[in-house]
This record gives sequence, structure tokens and C-alpha cells, in this order.
Amino acid sequence: MPQYQTWEEFSCAAEKLYLADPMKARVALKCRHSDRSLCIKVTNDLKFHSQLMRLMQAKESCSVAMEAD
Repeated sequence: MPQYQTWEEFSCAAEKLYLADPMKARVALKCRHSDRSLCIKVTNDLKFHSQLMRLMQAKESCSVAMEAD
């Protein structure tokens, strides 16, 4: 996962990712008040997203489900 040093680099890359396929773009925000930080992640990896959903619904353990893939 690339990390950008400036907001301009990040926003440009996120915009390109979104414009490439708006239906696949996903954004995750994580705010930590203790150290006053905000983490923004943008992805288009639907396979990863669907794997997470499948794991959340599965009754078997995470390690067993991962080995099956």
C-alpha cells in the first residue's frame, strides 16, 4: 500500500483510483483522538472487501477460511 507524503499526492492518487472505476472505490476513515491523527485509506480491491464480508459471516475461524482461499 503506497503512502504519500503530501495531501496533493494522496488526493491526486485517490481521484485517479475513483475515476478509473467509481463503483469499486472504497474509503475508510480512522480517527484517533489520543494522538490527534486521521488515517484515510482509499482502495478499489473488491476481492479483499468480499473476503472480509465472507469471513465476518462465516462460522469457522479466520485462519481456516483464509487457508481455503
